[in-house]
Amino acid sequence: MNDMTRVERQVDTNKIKLECRDCQVHYGETHAIKDVNVDIEDKTVTAFIGPSGCGKSTFLRCLNRMNDTIDIARVKGSFKLDGEDIYDKRVDPVQLRAKVGMVFQKPNPFPKSIYDNVAYGPRIHGLAKNKADLDDIVEKSLRRGAIWDEVKDRLDAPGTGLSGGQQQRLCIARAVATEPEVLLMDEPCSALDPIATAQVEELIDELREQYSVVIVTHSMQQAARVSQKTAFFHLGSLVEFGETGQIFTNPVDPRTESYITGRIG
Repeated sequence: MNDMTRVERQVDTNKIKLECRDCQVHYGETHAIKDVNVDIEDKTVTAFIGPSGCGKSTFLRCLNRMNDTIDIARVKGSFKLDGEDIYDKRVDPVQLRAKVGMVFQKPNPFPKSIYDNVAYGPRIHGLAKNKADLDDIVEKSLRRGAIWDEVKDRLDAPGTGLSGGQQQRLCIARAVATEPEVLLMDEPCSALDPIATAQVEELIDELREQYSVVIVTHSMQQAARVSQKTAFFHLGSLVEFGETGQIFTNPVDPRTESYITGRIG
């Protein structure tokens, strides 16, 4: 019975959360993403690495339809969240982004109080029945963002008054407040100092117990530290995708090896 439970648990942790097939992105005449196929597992950190301008952030933005906001962008292919097409005309992008949260490169708290930054999403999505409910969601989210102890006595203070690292953890708390299933992070530590970076990395490791996390990073060391799966992008193509340890120690494609050893990029 115990063995069976262990097997079931193993199967459960490897569940495919996002399935992407034949993905293409054009910005006007530029073919930015070419024929990308990737499966993103649940409760796993997947890192996208590659040189600047290789398409990793563009592809990340396909996963919650952020490219919809760019007039000249055209996205083709199949993107399925739990088997459902996220580009189906019946899918509301606002609702989708509550399920697939995003944390950006530069911390971007709203010009509101710390409390209202976190409460904003649950309010617009009707997730709280009353003030007590909302208080509970705010506290839980700030705890998940590993910042509750630092801000619990000043929830009315502006979010913009926090340090850079605290602002980024507030933005993570804001992203998880809508109970997403997937968390996208676009170079979340590039504007942070080493201590704040270490705090966010530790937080990412904790978040994967509840979410599928996808992180774009320019730091190979960061990808090696925080992820279980790594995708290497180059010139708009997905060159290689697999277990992080294997990608870094025994890559299949010579371009991956050239990037990791510093010969390209």
